[in-house]
Formats: sequence, structure tokens, C-alpha cells
Amino acid sequence: MIVVMKPNATPEEIKEVIRRAEAMGVQTHPIYGQQRTVVALVGDLTRVSREVFNAMDGVRETVRIQEPYKLSSRTARPENTVVELAGGRVRIGGPEIVVMAGPCSVEDRQQTIEVAHAVKEAGAKILRGGAFKPRTSPYSFQGLGLKGLEYLADAREATGLPVITEVMTVDAVPMVAEYADILQIGARNMQNYGLLQAVGKVQRPVMLKRGMSGTIEELLMCAEYIISNGNTQVMVCERGIRTYETATRNTFDLNAVPVIKQNSHLPVVADPSHGTGYREYVPAMSRAAIAAGADALILEVHPDPDNAASDGRQTLSVEAFGELMTSLNRIAEAVDRYIGDRVLQLA
Repeated sequence: MIVVMKPNATPEEIKEVIRRAEAMGVQTHPIYGQQRTVVALVGDLTRVSREVFNAMDGVRETVRIQEPYKLSSRTARPENTVVELAGGRVRIGGPEIVVMAGPCSVEDRQQTIEVAHAVKEAGAKILRGGAFKPRTSPYSFQGLGLKGLEYLADAREATGLPVITEVMTVDAVPMVAEYADILQIGARNMQNYGLLQAVGKVQRPVMLKRGMSGTIEELLMCAEYIISNGNTQVMVCERGIRTYETATRNTFDLNAVPVIKQNSHLPVVADPSHGTGYREYVPAMSRAAIAAGADALILEVHPDPDNAASDGRQTLSVEAFGELMTSLNRIAEAVDRYIGDRVLQLA
């Protein structure tokens, strides 16, 4: 349930709603929007009376949230959440489409800094790179660990690009949060509830990837774990799901983008690299994701994809990435958005 406050409600009136709700044994999550302030009530609401809150000073109305994901829902927050990085220089969820790019795995310091400079020059705003790699085979390259995090931090220092990297375990959250600007929860960990609760307790933006067999509702319920633990800076990522189709690595479910945008206020990131598994399909699916309404793209880029330590088959070369960014600008303009520092002049 949400308690919708009047536009002129005072801070004291909002605090009194929170105090009354907590006295009834439910959790409260105030949401301060441009249009309205609401207090979301979650937990056991069987003993909560809407009439009590409707009679309180400063309250306009109470609304039942039908969706199982209460805090992630568009009902609780009609306005889009915007995730801010680098002192507000990077904003995900607004009119700009933000591109995250870099190698699947951090391989060495020189490679990481080289790729960071290249993707920044092409228009990327965030550097991606894996220091810890969950792999199907225990014999595959697992990442450089702490050394990889240090290389990503060096690349950020050299280029100014914020860094996104995956965190795989609860114990690793403090260490990864020390080096990364965005914590990525991979597809295999979408329903690792202990990890979701742990990243919900740190003040770092989180990108939550959809599990390979996860439904949209399950994805948003997992986002709910993070938000309910105090971290509202959450993005969800469509990265392809497992179906009977074998022509591509995964089935890139672009339906998910408008569905999530309609039902949730969270920014949506599209990952056509994992969504297709083949670099020749990545440009078309990147353009399609922007047309579908994605707020950001996350793409794998490497100076020599054929010799990359992991996922080389789906990775773009630096040259191909530059060409793609040029075409993405045209698609962004067609849907009244923009990529990079160039502000779109709307008619």
C-alpha cells in the first residue's frame, strides 16, 4: 500500500505517517518525487487500516499496490528513477542513452586502459570489465580478482570513466564496492537473495541482470530485495533468456524493455552481446534495443576479439564499436533521445 501525500504536506506530516505505520509493525519507504511524495508500506498489512491514514493531516489518499513488487512498481513511483554517477555527469534513465563498453574480462593493465580510451573516444560513458568471472567450466579463465579491480581503477583514473563490474559473493561486496562505481549482479545470481540483500545495504548503484530462465516478474521481485534493503539506485538488464532456439546463444527478449518500462520506474539496460552471442548480430540488436526504449546498452569490446580471454565470439572490435556508435546516434534521434555529450534539439 502507498500513502499519497498532498502536494503541500509538511515534513512533520510525512514523519507522522511514517511513525504511525511503523507502530503498526510495517516497514516504511518514503519516495520523494517531482510530482508527489508517497510513503510505501510493505510487510504484513492485514492490521493496517486505510481509513486511519486517509484521516491524517497531509494525506491525499491511500492506494493498494496490486503488483507483488511494491517498491519497483510504477504505481509506487510514477516518475522514472535516474541513476547518477560521476557527480551527476552520467545519468541513466533520463533522455540520454548511456553506453557501457569494455572487455568481457580484464586481462592486464595495458589492455584495460587501452580499451577504456578507445570506447571513451567513441562515445561510451562507462567502462565495463570483469574482474571475477562466473564460468560454466571450472577450468575456464575465472578472472584476475583483486588485481583486475585495481586495473579497472587505473583505467578510471586515466580516462574518468566510471566502472561497472560483477560481484559474485556476499563476502566480496565490500571489496568490489571499494573499486567499482556500479555493482553488477550477473544472470546466474539473479535469485541469490543473500547477495541481493548485501548490495542493497551499500551505497553503490546496482545493475541486476535477468536470469537465463527468469520471468520479468521474477526480475522485478529480485530488484525489490535490493530496494527494500535501502538501495534505490537499481537498474535491471535484459541479457537474453534460454529457449529452444539454438541459432543464437540466447533469445534476446526485447519485449521485456517496454514491458518493464510500463510496469516499473527502474532504468532498463540492454545487453545484446550476451543476448545474441554473435558479434555480427550485436549492431542490429543494439539499434533495436534503443528503438524499444532501453535507457542504456552494455557492450563487449576488445582490441583483438578472436584472442580474448572470454566471450570473444560475441565481442566487437574497437573499430566495429566506433562504427556502431555512429549508427546508434541516428536511432536515438529518431526516438527523441541522444547519445554522448550532444544535447538533442527537439522541434
